Amino acid sequence: MSDIYDKVIELAKRRGFVWPSAEVYGAVAGFIDYGPLGAMMKRRIEDIWRRFYVIREGYYEIECPTVGTEAIYIASGHVKGFADTMCQCPHCTEYFRADHLAEGCGIVNAGTLSKEDLAVAIRTATCPSCGEVFGETEVFDFNLMFQTTIGPGSQRTGYLRPETAQGIFTDFSRLSRFYRMKLPFGAVQIGKSYRNEISPRQGMIRLREFTQAEAEIFVNPENKSHPGFSRYADYVVELWGIEQQQTDADPVERTMRAAVDEGIIANEYIAYYLALTHDLLVTIGIDSKRLRFRQHLPDERAHYAIDCWDAEVRSERFGWVETVGIADRTDYDLRAHAHESGDSMTVFVPYPQSRTERRKRIVADMGVLGPKYRGKAKAIADALAAAAPGPEGAEVVVDGEAIFIPGDLYTVHEEEVEVRGEEVMPHVIEPSYGIDRMVYGVLEHAYDEEIVDGEERRVLRLAPAVAPVQVAVFPLVNKDGLDAIARTITADLQEAGILTDYDDNGAIGRRYRRQDEIGTPYAVTVDYDTKEEGTVTLRDRDSMEQVRIPTAEIARVLPSLIRGRICFADLDQ
Repeated sequence: MSDIYDKVIELAKRRGFVWPSAEVYGAVAGFIDYGPLGAMMKRRIEDIWRRFYVIREGYYEIECPTVGTEAIYIASGHVKGFADTMCQCPHCTEYFRADHLAEGCGIVNAGTLSKEDLAVAIRTATCPSCGEVFGETEVFDFNLMFQTTIGPGSQRTGYLRPETAQGIFTDFSRLSRFYRMKLPFGAVQIGKSYRNEISPRQGMIRLREFTQAEAEIFVNPENKSHPGFSRYADYVVELWGIEQQQTDADPVERTMRAAVDEGIIANEYIAYYLALTHDLLVTIGIDSKRLRFRQHLPDERAHYAIDCWDAEVRSERFGWVETVGIADRTDYDLRAHAHESGDSMTVFVPYPQSRTERRKRIVADMGVLGPKYRGKAKAIADALAAAAPGPEGAEVVVDGEAIFIPGDLYTVHEEEVEVRGEEVMPHVIEPSYGIDRMVYGVLEHAYDEEIVDGEERRVLRLAPAVAPVQVAVFPLVNKDGLDAIARTITADLQEAGILTDYDDNGAIGRRYRRQDEIGTPYAVTVDYDTKEEGTVTLRDRDSMEQVRIPTAEIARVLPSLIRGRICFADLDQ
């Protein structure tokens, strides 16, 4: 018996939301095409995300290449450590993720196990492909990045980006100047990322090419009080924290203020974006009763992160699906890129009041230093100026080489200087959204079936702001001028920026059912009373209730309904 996943995917394929990519050639797991309705729905979700992060939060959007040079991913750690554990069935030779197989055997948090422990855990696992028991099987690492070359030949290695974040980090210096060198500030990016998944078998949940929406918010490490925290201080969210997970307790409900005060959430920034994420997901149509936030356990949290939470959306087929990650990544990313690139990756933070300090400054004796070190003398002198003198000399690093400079090659001057502030390497707060998982979550939570007048009615109860087609216009019959009036209404709605579908094909009831199935929230029917009285029938998808309103009011009323400024029930008063 099929579950809701099968029904949602069948509808999605048939009605033009999502289908397998290059299906005529047999398709490849991990790639999908968004059809006409799916592409529009996805854009609407992305635009709502922009409304929250760009319009309201004020974080400008940038766009970086999807191919990056190797140095970027050496610095980020992806070249060395971005891998999943993999194994190969000894019977059918298919490849699988070892941790997923172990979880199927009842191992909790299998992703934290060593390769040796995973090999033991999967001995009794059954191959999902051929059904044979694995037995003794080697577990090894598989790097998930797609590798390419930049330019002719293979002299310069590049990678398809595994996340959108790194472009924001490499642009940090320019972004900090754009924001007038004042913390906090942030930038966002929506775009494609790529991960060469070992065995993607979960439809839209696990893809090799997917869309991410990420915000990188740079904050002063000494001040993680969010300036706008009051917006969400009293917002209540279901939290499955470390304590609840370790004691096998149910999630708890807390306001964000209480969660921070009790130490459940590390700081106001994490709490603020956790609440904002809940607000955003509910806005696009995720059922709040099937949404929770799970805190990463100490053994699964990245070593550099202070705190990390996942927004998990409940799916009937896949259980709790990680959809958004919200983390305090400290200064790990900026420090890594600063080390690899030589850029400082810092922001000058002024003190409330300047202060006077006595400092020692090394002044090189160029008359001696020059002949001794020749071409490196100038660089050594500059490095000495920032170095701390030791009892016998000072050590400096020039072009990656550590050089000890004896004390007789320089003099030390002690001076009094005015200090106005300090260079600070910001910490990074990162909310990272999986757009494709959000799209699937909305489709599954919106799908509904009911019996109406003895017939099954399938309906997508999409939020009006997310629905790909927002209004359908029907002439009752395609004659007597009703079609001309309907086309005029359609044009007026399109002029108002509303995606409107004109449909004159078939019985009016069938037309309603077609629009219900693709989630169109409102339908306008032009009938003979329209010609006589100047009114039309406006139908609500969810309640199937109908009201008559003046034709002249349509272009005013529908935008207000779609934007949530008025409710359909208000029209009947």
